[in-house]
Amino acid sequence: MKPERWSNPANKLFPHQVGFTAPPHDFDAAPTDFLRIAPETVGAHGRLLHLETYAHQLGQREKNFHLLEEVVKCMANAGADVVGQVGTNWSHAGGKTPQDIRDFCDRMTDDYQTPLHMAGMSLVEGLRAIGAERIALNSVYFWPDWRDGIARFLRDAGFDVAYVGNFVDQGHYETQEEVNDLTWIFPGELAEKSMVYCAEKVPDADAIVVNGMPNWRRPDGLPERTVARHVELEALIGKPIVSSDFALYWNIFKALGVAPQGQQGVLLSTLSG
Repeated sequence: MKPERWSNPANKLFPHQVGFTAPPHDFDAAPTDFLRIAPETVGAHGRLLHLETYAHQLGQREKNFHLLEEVVKCMANAGADVVGQVGTNWSHAGGKTPQDIRDFCDRMTDDYQTPLHMAGMSLVEGLRAIGAERIALNSVYFWPDWRDGIARFLRDAGFDVAYVGNFVDQGHYETQEEVNDLTWIFPGELAEKSMVYCAEKVPDADAIVVNGMPNWRRPDGLPERTVARHVELEALIGKPIVSSDFALYWNIFKALGVAPQGQQGVLLSTLSG
């Protein structure tokens, strides 16, 4: 059970406390990104999943899925109000369906009195929240088996996935190895190019989906995730974008009952007021 002392707001450092976890061997930007758009009443704490060896393989994610429960238990004991899981592929690895993930997250809430929101499932829930049905999937840096897995997951959720393509499919790089060598950090202009490409592939799409958490370099070289660009990108293509990073943040804000600060895109703006 969650320690009773956390039911007293006077015992908490912040009125709203968020725990984040990310795949092994990644310094993840999610806690920082999230806090940049959160009210000052929100605090965040990160905890990496730990494995001695890790190569971002789907089989490793399936095998170590149980580590997510350990994180929720630890964060609940520390007073987190909600836990966010970074790593889109953990939702579909091993053939898991949206219902499998919904059942798992519901069990975490029941067992530890702390909601868990997962990035992959947040794509599904974010798309449903804006009423999207027909989508184009910008699979960015995803390896082919990652790309195919998340496309299957979204179709299992009932979406009409009219286009699926990663950076190699779109012609921005010749090989997946070139993409992997960039460690998920890409030229800023590739954000615009890839979104326009997908929007043109499916002109009647209700939304463009960005799986994973690509980083786009600003003119000064600083990497930023899609959450920092989604307002301008939505204006560019004239469609909503639902990306793994801010779909997860949307779910977390919703669980906390607070809204993000500043100008936001379509999905995050549903929380305003």
